[in-house]
Amino acid sequence: MLQQKHSQQDPMIVMGYVAGAQGILGWVKIKTYTEYVDGLGEYSVWWLGNGSDSWFEARVENHAVHGRGLVAKFLGTDDRSAAEKYKGLLVAVPRSSLPENSEDEYYWSDLIGLQVVNLAGESLGVVDNLLDTGANQVLCVRGSPSNRNQDDLLIPFISSAIRKVDLSGKKIQVDWSVDWAENTE
Repeated sequence: MLQQKHSQQDPMIVMGYVAGAQGILGWVKIKTYTEYVDGLGEYSVWWLGNGSDSWFEARVENHAVHGRGLVAKFLGTDDRSAAEKYKGLLVAVPRSSLPENSEDEYYWSDLIGLQVVNLAGESLGVVDNLLDTGANQVLCVRGSPSNRNQDDLLIPFISSAIRKVDLSGKKIQVDWSVDWAENTE
């Protein structure tokens, strides 16, 4: 069941988590963070862990789209009890296994933690998470001192709002006011 541990030199990119067991034959339900529900199916080896440095290899014996989600069976996991042990674990792949992005495309994991600054030079906070609304992605920006109400800002990841993403400088420049919500009332 447990295979080799992961080398720390290649960072893990979280692609989802195990939501629970599926059926009685060792399958698990996966909640994915991928663009397409079956995006994880491209990888025959997933790494499971709790988000720290304790990742372990899980070989995927089979997977399938089930409703709006993904189900998978790991090699050596043959009953519900064995599958339940994975519940809550994150599913990741090594960064080196991901395809290269084209210009103006970003992995969500690249954006999390970046400083968000508006055109006036005000710091709006740091990207804490992203949401997919179906129409577009949305940056969830954890507040900073210039964000007076200290609520998270939700900024659509669209060209009219996102002016520049500087991965090397760890910054996103946005056309967004600190008090945008107050200005629209």
